[in-house]
Amino acid sequence: MQTPADNSEYQRITDLHAELPHLPVSAGVYLMRNADGEVIYVGKARNLKKRLGAYVKNAGRADTKTEVLIGKIATVETIVTASEKEALILESNLIKRYRPRYNVDLKDDKRYPSLRLDIGHPFPRLSIVRKIRNDGALYFGPYASAQAVRQTLKIINKNFKIRKCSDREFKTRTRPCLHCQMQGCAAPCCREVDADTYADMVQEVVLFLKGRTPDLLHKIKKDMTAAAEEQDFERAAVLRDRIFALQRTLEKQAVVTTDFTDRDVIATAGNQGLAMVTMLTVRGGFLQGSRSYPINETMSNQAEIISAFIRQYYERASFIPPEILVSAAPDEVALVEDRLRDLKGRRVRLIHPRRGEKAQLLRMAVDNAEKELSEQLAARAAKVDFLQRLSKRLQLSAVPQRIECFDNSNLFGAQPVASMAVFSDGRADKPAYRRYKIRSISVPDDYASMKEVLSRRLGKGAASEPLPNLIMVDGGKGQLGIALAVVSELGLQKRIDLVAIAKRDEKRGEKLDKIFLPQRSNPVQFGRDSDLLLFLQHIRDEAHRFAIDYHRRRRKKRALRSALDSIPGVGPRRKEQLLRRFRSVAKIREATVDELSSLPGISRKLAETIRRSLL
Repeated sequence: MQTPADNSEYQRITDLHAELPHLPVSAGVYLMRNADGEVIYVGKARNLKKRLGAYVKNAGRADTKTEVLIGKIATVETIVTASEKEALILESNLIKRYRPRYNVDLKDDKRYPSLRLDIGHPFPRLSIVRKIRNDGALYFGPYASAQAVRQTLKIINKNFKIRKCSDREFKTRTRPCLHCQMQGCAAPCCREVDADTYADMVQEVVLFLKGRTPDLLHKIKKDMTAAAEEQDFERAAVLRDRIFALQRTLEKQAVVTTDFTDRDVIATAGNQGLAMVTMLTVRGGFLQGSRSYPINETMSNQAEIISAFIRQYYERASFIPPEILVSAAPDEVALVEDRLRDLKGRRVRLIHPRRGEKAQLLRMAVDNAEKELSEQLAARAAKVDFLQRLSKRLQLSAVPQRIECFDNSNLFGAQPVASMAVFSDGRADKPAYRRYKIRSISVPDDYASMKEVLSRRLGKGAASEPLPNLIMVDGGKGQLGIALAVVSELGLQKRIDLVAIAKRDEKRGEKLDKIFLPQRSNPVQFGRDSDLLLFLQHIRDEAHRFAIDYHRRRRKKRALRSALDSIPGVGPRRKEQLLRRFRSVAKIREATVDELSSLPGISRKLAETIRRSLL
């Protein structure tokens, strides 16, 4: 990727007004940085001098959001490119690299599942994934929800006999599974299945997933007629039943266009600093689904949002339709179409319809975007109110936008670990969760463990992670006292609030968990705000789950290491080979010498050594 540091036509500007006459009139990209050196906006221009001159000319007369941006600019960097198309590509790359606050940034769409078909395998299978990779496989989706993708997979598994087992099971299976016995799988894992016949089944699945159900029905009807003419009435009956099942599926889909063309419909709505982009997927004239993407704090208008969304979304999309309907046409329609042509390999049209069924379809997308935006704004307002109530009930110094909860886990002092669960704006921020190996102790000492992990998090760890508004520790007053001591020692007592959560003592008749605050002897009484306590319990449970999971994995890893790594002649590769074949140390222990020596690279003498060592 081209960067400012290695570009010979790179220019850094500290006074835009003074240096404006010396700016190039060529196409290029500009990066705006604030006083801290952070890139806050990346833009492209056909004429850099003219585009940046507009910021100087309109200073004091621009809209509020642009005025905010201009007020934060400390330096501007320009990169000259050979063409406007190159500027478009470089702008996209720089946005991915710097994630500027005021650009449209389409986050990696991990929350939407897709179906993956590995066509590189001689007998492909469908699997549910949440990340689309450039690995040569076919991807279908993303789907609006996990339920939608599972329902689609259920229909396919019921009507097409492609394999269901994983690649690992496929290699080791020796007899047909239940799916085969129920006539739901051709069982290529352990039966002779004609590769062409299986490929034909896979092609039918592809037609179904691409929305080509009418074409698929035509093909199956043709096969059914051929089977009947050959007097293969059993196969003809199976194909007849498949036709009925697919027709029922087709009846549930809504026909939205009469030309039966593939197209995507993209609309946007915005309010209160939030934009919502909604995309309807239409395949063969049938509406297949709707997805919405929230975009925060952008300086762009609707046309610019749609332009940025199209470029970022289709760069990693598995399929680009020949036609895209948009609620606002980008200024550089020809340029965006040219970029899509490069990605697809054939022409793609951007259309802003004014009348007819396409306009009605676009109106549906706009209505969906406005509805989703309204729900998002209502949810945001509810979160703000909820966190404000929490702040008031716990007497916090600030609304807790970021909450971190710490918990320890060990087994009689062995393998001590700790976890940090993070909630941002009232929601679990799982990528920010952290695990810690406790280094300073080898005996059960919850206080020492808590001191170590908090010191590491708020000491050196503070450089890589933002500080929380609220820290919650799992335990009672003792753990809270340790946390208070660490925070005070680091001089953070005015920046971070602290609470502790202790489990109820049922022997004393306690019905609720207890929340303790510093400098207060009695636990907090929540009264009618019981939802606040449930929220804090949920955070504690997340930290506890994360710690227990990490501790179990460490114990399991240690058990495997102690059982196999001490055997002479068994290194990492042979250990992995044994575990892949037998699945567990217990199964390896039960294996005979002949079974062990049947593996490549394991002699009979080594097999006897393994048996002897594990007995």
